[in-house]
Amino acid sequence: MPPTKRETFLAEIPDRDVGFLARAWESGARPDQLPPARALNGGVWTQWLVMGGRGAGKTRTGAEWVRGCALGHHGFARGPMPRIAIVGETMADVRDVMIEGVSGLLSVHGRGERPTWEPSRRRLQWSNGAIAQCFSAEDPESLRGPQFEGAWLDEFAKWRLGQECFDMLQFGLRLGFHPRQIITTTPRPAPLLKRLLLEGRSAITRAKTLANVANLSPEFLDVVTQRFGGTRLGRQELGGEMVEERADALWTRDMLESARVDAPPPLRRVVVAVDPPAASHKRADACGIVAAGIDGDDMLYVIADETVSAARPHAWARKAVALYHRLEADALVAEVNQGGDMVAAVIAEADAGVPVRRVRATRGKFLRAAPVAQLYEQGRVRHAGCFPALEDELCDFAAGGLSNGRSPDRLDALVWAITELALTKQAGEPKVRRV
Repeated sequence: MPPTKRETFLAEIPDRDVGFLARAWESGARPDQLPPARALNGGVWTQWLVMGGRGAGKTRTGAEWVRGCALGHHGFARGPMPRIAIVGETMADVRDVMIEGVSGLLSVHGRGERPTWEPSRRRLQWSNGAIAQCFSAEDPESLRGPQFEGAWLDEFAKWRLGQECFDMLQFGLRLGFHPRQIITTTPRPAPLLKRLLLEGRSAITRAKTLANVANLSPEFLDVVTQRFGGTRLGRQELGGEMVEERADALWTRDMLESARVDAPPPLRRVVVAVDPPAASHKRADACGIVAAGIDGDDMLYVIADETVSAARPHAWARKAVALYHRLEADALVAEVNQGGDMVAAVIAEADAGVPVRRVRATRGKFLRAAPVAQLYEQGRVRHAGCFPALEDELCDFAAGGLSNGRSPDRLDALVWAITELALTKQAGEPKVRRV
């Protein structure tokens, strides 16, 4: 409701109803925590994938879904589901998190509707006769035989025997009008999870840790965002992203994480590299703009990625020139394969005083990138901070290019910058500065 209409409505209803609404999950949940209307293919979903960071409210979402299904609440099920499976990574996880946890099933039920928990029989039973049986993903064979109308699978991407357990569960989901399951997990690039994300019968909702800020300790948020923000672990555990890398890529996530530092030392030379797009329409490639420097010990530092998407020449030129001045760089390196003299001309139009070093690609992208990746392997390159989009390209680039077929614009700019600093004869007297 609009705020004014909501205030009028609440003022007119009895106090007991206001209290009910305050406690009702449907009135306080975020949109990503409520059952989706449709699957990816537009039909009724079979599995709902709840992807989120740590503390984003995934467990509460799963517990409330089971509660709604067991009690037959509108929007959750057509009527009470008589048999539900509760599956966690281990039986201890099922008990301590999914059942007895702060956001577990026993906690989300109101007085008078809470089910009876029978630990010895590993099951919950509601007064309406609905039963939820508990299983460990470590024992897929225990799912052979029982049958269900619904299931809750928690931290699915961590399951050691994920495929075996999931398969056994699917044979048991055979009761009711439309059996379905909710999968709550912090995403990891597990093959089964990746496949389910592409299935038309899947519904997907996502949430970052910060989406649940009202229910988390401010101290916790400060610590984890400062310590892990932008890193591979932070993107996965806080951002709820599936951070992938290709087995045949030139760079690996571990290689980049081991190269990360907070800030660079004084640098004796800094360059800004530009990889201009071939066109300037809305669907054109991005313009890669990456800055790097080298210190007195010949250690290389990536210090900025200000790549712009589908920008017209004057826009990316101004961006590159502004970065050049901000970093007090020694040169602006620009690839001229696509634009020839136009590239240097458009940069000169933005600032004629900026020295432009024109470079031309005579070899394929993979052959140019391989020596730079080797410098990373030798421990000679550091990333001063986090550059998620750039690092995604690095870890997805192999002999055939990026897996999505697009141009690796950020990677190209990085390769030109590192090549200029370490793999070609240096020109000009470098300046000493602190970035």
